[in-house]
Amino acid sequence: MRALVVGGGIGGPVLAMALRRSGIDVTVLERSAFHARDGGSWFTVTPNGLSALAAVDALDPVRTLGSSTTGNLVLGATGRRLGVIGLGAPLPDGTPALSFRRPDLAAALLDLARDRGVQVVEGARVTSASSGPDDASVTLDDATTLSADVVIGADGIHSVVRRAIDPTAPTGRYLGLVNFGGITTGHAQHGLAPGVWTFVFGRRAFFGALPLPDGRVVWFANEPRPAVSADERAATTPDEWRAHLVDLAAADVGPFADLIAAGRLDLAADNTHDLPSVPRWHRARLGLIGDAIHAPSPSSGQGASMALEDAVVMGALLGRHADDPAAAFSAFDAARRRRVEKIVAMGARSSSAKTPGSVQRVISEAIMRLVFRYVVTDRAQEWITAYRADLDTATAGS
Repeated sequence: MRALVVGGGIGGPVLAMALRRSGIDVTVLERSAFHARDGGSWFTVTPNGLSALAAVDALDPVRTLGSSTTGNLVLGATGRRLGVIGLGAPLPDGTPALSFRRPDLAAALLDLARDRGVQVVEGARVTSASSGPDDASVTLDDATTLSADVVIGADGIHSVVRRAIDPTAPTGRYLGLVNFGGITTGHAQHGLAPGVWTFVFGRRAFFGALPLPDGRVVWFANEPRPAVSADERAATTPDEWRAHLVDLAAADVGPFADLIAAGRLDLAADNTHDLPSVPRWHRARLGLIGDAIHAPSPSSGQGASMALEDAVVMGALLGRHADDPAAAFSAFDAARRRRVEKIVAMGARSSSAKTPGSVQRVISEAIMRLVFRYVVTDRAQEWITAYRADLDTATAGS
């Protein structure tokens, strides 16, 4: 079997490595050239995602890129502690959740796939995909056509392959939040707990920060507002965005105004979307994984981990059903849909808590203290973080 994987982000290279383990020839098509993939913020991979990396022997090679992360401390705008969210039990070898800079992890996974015999084509922008009875193909923006036995789209929320499978498929839903991310170097860590994300439900925005062992602090901000237009993005400089974020944070207790003022932006004005439910995940020899079918809000903390789980399960099923891709795709849908759509719904509810105005915030904080005490507990989250994707069985257990 030959496979084309569209998308070289987080899930695509891991899918390619899983397929290679089954003896399948794989080409990954990544739209960005290497030098153009430097932007992007940090995210956390919880133990369920790390176990998927381990399933294709990819965890150890990328481990040093991650920063150990043991939990999330949630505060209100006045500094009042609202709760603590665990990130799941460590792996059997003691590895806790790891936080990565997205471009670094994506590049390392692509390099690892390449080392294992996967052909990687960078700067390959796929404009369309199609499937016949015996093969599937994609067309690039330079009119080049490539074909294989299957095409799997790992091409994100704006997936071209999803549109080829179902032209009426839903697109991303704007969640009312604009995302910013950055890093501060050589600046006091302001008493932030090491290895813990500190989140603040501020009066005007939601903020998060993680101190790294080398003294740097990673931070982000989610601003409730209308989506940023292309014109506004083009007309606003990074310094202007940063000054705006400092102003948003100035009314809150905590380090965020100072951290942002002293830092640099790595991600600016990214409109936050999710993709709650996609009716069709496959057609003939075309399939999908990751954000192309179930993009959660960043509030879920599970986007990357779900894509990694998908990659392992899809790779195992295609290896098992190499002579019948449709059977593999159907089995993938049956194995994954209920879990991932439940997590997307959970993330949407979390995002809605970031949007109240300042008057509502006091009421929301009182409610959130109860939620973190009785609802969002480590035990209640276990079904998410204890999930294990397995190459041999293509199933998972909590």
